[in-house]
Amino acid sequence: MSKMQSHQAGIELTVKSMVLFFWKPYLTPLTENWRIVMRLIGPTEYGDMRAGFREIRSATIAWEQTQGISAKDKASKYAGPRAAATTTPQATNTTTATAPAAIPMMTTTSNKRDQKKNKPDQKYAPTLLLPKTDFPLRADAAVREHQFRQRCTTDLYAWQRENNGGELFVLHDGPPYANGHLHLGHALNKLIKDFVNRHKVMQGFQVDYRPGWDCHGLPIELKALAELKVTDRSNLSPTQVRAVAQATAQSAVDSQRQEFSSYAVMGDWANGYKTMDKDFETRQLRVFYEMMNKGLIYRANKPVYWSPSSKTALAESELEYKDDHRSRSAWAVVWTTTPWTLPANRCVAVHPKMNYTLFKSSIATDPNTVYLAATDRMDEMKVRFTPPKPKTGTTTTTGDAAVKVVFETLGQLSGQDLVGSRYQHPLTGETSLPFIAADYVTSDSGSGVVHTAPGHGMDDFKACFPLGIEAFCPVDGNGVFTAEAGPELEGLPVQTDGTVKVLEMLVTRNSLIQEQVYVHKYPYDWRTKKPVILRATSQWFANVGTIKEDALKAIEKVRIVPEGARRRLEGFVLSRSEWCISRQRSWGVPIPVMYNVETDEPLLTRESVQHVIDLVKEHGADVWWSLSTEELLAPQYRNDGNTYRKGTDTMDVWFDSGTSWTMIEEKMPRPHLPFVADVYCEGSDQHRGWFQSSLLTSVALTGKAPFGTLITHGFLLDAKGFKQSKSVGNTVDPAVVINGGKNLAKEPAYGTDVLRLWAASSEYTKDIAIGSTILQQVAEGMRKFRTTARFMLGNLKGFKESEAVPYEELSRLDKFMLSEVYQFCKSVNAGYDELMFNKVYGQLQYFSSTTLSSFYLDVIKDTLYSNAESSPARRAIQTVLFHVLTAFNKAIAPLAPHFAEEVYDRYRECFTSEQPTVFRTGWLDFVPEEWNNAEVREEFLVVKQLRTEVNQLLEQARASKVIGPSLEAAVEIQVLSPSSSEKGKEESASSTGWSKVVETYAEDFSKLFITSEVKVTKHQQDEFQTPESNAGAGVFVKELTSFSEGEADANGPRYRLMVKKASLFKCPRCWTFTAQRADSLCGRCGPVVAALEN
Repeated sequence: MSKMQSHQAGIELTVKSMVLFFWKPYLTPLTENWRIVMRLIGPTEYGDMRAGFREIRSATIAWEQTQGISAKDKASKYAGPRAAATTTPQATNTTTATAPAAIPMMTTTSNKRDQKKNKPDQKYAPTLLLPKTDFPLRADAAVREHQFRQRCTTDLYAWQRENNGGELFVLHDGPPYANGHLHLGHALNKLIKDFVNRHKVMQGFQVDYRPGWDCHGLPIELKALAELKVTDRSNLSPTQVRAVAQATAQSAVDSQRQEFSSYAVMGDWANGYKTMDKDFETRQLRVFYEMMNKGLIYRANKPVYWSPSSKTALAESELEYKDDHRSRSAWAVVWTTTPWTLPANRCVAVHPKMNYTLFKSSIATDPNTVYLAATDRMDEMKVRFTPPKPKTGTTTTTGDAAVKVVFETLGQLSGQDLVGSRYQHPLTGETSLPFIAADYVTSDSGSGVVHTAPGHGMDDFKACFPLGIEAFCPVDGNGVFTAEAGPELEGLPVQTDGTVKVLEMLVTRNSLIQEQVYVHKYPYDWRTKKPVILRATSQWFANVGTIKEDALKAIEKVRIVPEGARRRLEGFVLSRSEWCISRQRSWGVPIPVMYNVETDEPLLTRESVQHVIDLVKEHGADVWWSLSTEELLAPQYRNDGNTYRKGTDTMDVWFDSGTSWTMIEEKMPRPHLPFVADVYCEGSDQHRGWFQSSLLTSVALTGKAPFGTLITHGFLLDAKGFKQSKSVGNTVDPAVVINGGKNLAKEPAYGTDVLRLWAASSEYTKDIAIGSTILQQVAEGMRKFRTTARFMLGNLKGFKESEAVPYEELSRLDKFMLSEVYQFCKSVNAGYDELMFNKVYGQLQYFSSTTLSSFYLDVIKDTLYSNAESSPARRAIQTVLFHVLTAFNKAIAPLAPHFAEEVYDRYRECFTSEQPTVFRTGWLDFVPEEWNNAEVREEFLVVKQLRTEVNQLLEQARASKVIGPSLEAAVEIQVLSPSSSEKGKEESASSTGWSKVVETYAEDFSKLFITSEVKVTKHQQDEFQTPESNAGAGVFVKELTSFSEGEADANGPRYRLMVKKASLFKCPRCWTFTAQRADSLCGRCGPVVAALEN
């Protein structure tokens, strides 16, 4: 960062505090206002402000030196009463965290400067124990985080695998696609996993996390082909394509590994898995082998989703649906949204229990043509027979109401009567096509007579297969009509020119009743973003229908986060009975099947497949393309009198990644567990992808789920709630978040920990928003964490764990703080155990800002700064701060490891047993049960209520200019006991508690209220008629009752709070108004200073 950038950053950091600080600079020097400012903005924010001042001063002086500007130049250029002011440069990372004497003074002459030095408060400043630490306020993450990266990632992972004594914990990584650079979704996914793993490491588990990559499939193959830069790819051999695809995938893996490492994700990066590794391919083929032996693998010629743009079959998980797809639908008695499938029509389906009507139409081209429709659909048929109105502007109506359509009913018959009858094909003229019965036919839409093409629809295929009707498909892999469709259609793409031609042929043959543009939901190839078709082709399938129930039972034992995702996964499993596992690509794991050249019968036996597995184990999957067919054949089939050819299909990439659990079973078997891996964690789209494919293959082979816990996270939205998209330009690059963009003013370098805290603060079970404002908020949260930690570190200087004060010797305030630590640790533990890291982040924010900065740290400053260094009270507070900081740092460590390491480095010498990293210090189980002091927590509910009421009176006194800082005030708490006429009433338990607290804490109130004096007196209620009667000039009074669960207790005593100016003198060292004489030390500071002088 340049000096001027540092200068600007310092200004931005402190502008808020400067507004408060300089409201009357001409009346009061800075050094005399530090306590007032601290009261106004809090101790941690005050330290933040002062550090910002120092950075401004040091950066400004350095910049002036580079510009050759001397003090003389400034004095002559900037004339005025402050032109001669001088300052002493200080280091940016000063060793004093919060010190009144260190605030730069603004003076006009050297004499005034000397006078300031001789003032009593400056005289005693060196005797104050002000916080000292070299922990910087600014993270400077881009530079400083790298100092801790190695030890909290690579070194930590290796250490915990060898030394942690707990059980093995396996978080199995869902492999990202090895294609292109990472996006924020990748970062979110990996960070959630890292939060889980780091928490487990600190709990003592041996964590196994091996990052993986999905390396096969169409996108990588297409990218490889593009890199070859050849015009005719048809001449490329599979081995050429595979070689380039492998290099492309490996390059992406290397690039993504580096990007992932910048997120500080702990794992075995040196031994990650890739689906293109030969050991992975071998295990995958073994899964295929075992499923084949169980009868779960079969070949069939049936309709599958086919992508003409990708030229391959697709599984349901490889589809995405577009809601506004527009089809040219045709009414030709039958109604279809895919007219291009009409050439493949093999029959017409009717419902056997529906009634049908035979009729003629008055506007038919051939008056002798007889039509058929469901009786319940006759009104709809009149609409369809009505000619469309002429176009008016841009609107086209469905029918011309002026044209009267008259139907002549010829008779009625049931659907059952129609079954077995024959009809003439409207395009080909065939006359032997049958009517069949089908229960899926309804009278809700269409004509009630359903066009059936078993080569282009699964329902059609299921209806026709038992009847022996072939799955006729005159469409090739390019989505083009073949010669079987007829000379008029051959060579035409079915979704464009082919559809147009079919409609023209219907018109020519007087068979088209009406054409209609139909907007509906339609499947698209998720990679090419182009529409798919259903096409009958010989493919290989996994029969998952037979293991469906076992899969559902396995899901019942799985913990799913969020629980609502369970129904989604169960729904996808229930809706699936088969899985098309073959793909028509070169880059993948081969389906190890041979085909008889003469009969096309597949050779798929134990021996034939095992032989291929042995070859792949030794040489990798490339052998399928590099070896001859004879070499790939098992020995017993080489001379059996048949000629074979090897198949060209590869396995679905979901079958690749879906078998990744076998790595765990092979390397870390745990047969006693009802699952393979402890945790799977991916986005919600994987319910029909990796989650499901892993579940099905695992249940098929092991009978159990591959995951014990299943975590699902949402997708990324921009700050306005819109889905992030590169085409829209609203994406956020994680590398830019960490390192900054081209314009650092607009895209600052936040560092890795801010990115991690953003992920932690998000409710990841839903879609997650991110933008510049959100990142700024997270960065501000990190700044407050640093400020709080810095204050505690500065006050632990010289403390040793061995000097800790026993619990029973602590003050009530300190015991209360430890009870808050206990509750904090309990809540943090719950958040981690529930895998709700946003709850952990919320606890960290509340604990830091409210429990610490706004209360405890504010109250203890006077004791820390002014008491003797070894005084029991100060040592007790340091004991508490040590425990507070330890709990806070352990809690945040899994989320922000660099920050936690940096903090630990600054106070590791306080520990009796130092560790090289905070992650080796254990988890939050160091908190003893005795800290759970419910009695003290109850008492402090009263204390805080009283403190709130007193603060309101202090504000009134300050607004009336009776006092300045609260130390100038004296408080009296008058306990107004019931009058003699009311003494018979029984006090409630809550009012008794209030009385006890007021009496017990009487000596503590001055510190708790941060005033110089608090006096508790008792009175009868009838001694005072009204609160105002006891108030004189400069006295502020408020009357209140005790409270029971937030409501006033009518039977309890009343309390009268009175605030006025303190009557004693200001101590020039601690600034409390407790000195007996002017310019003399108070009873506490006198002995402390005397001891230091001796």
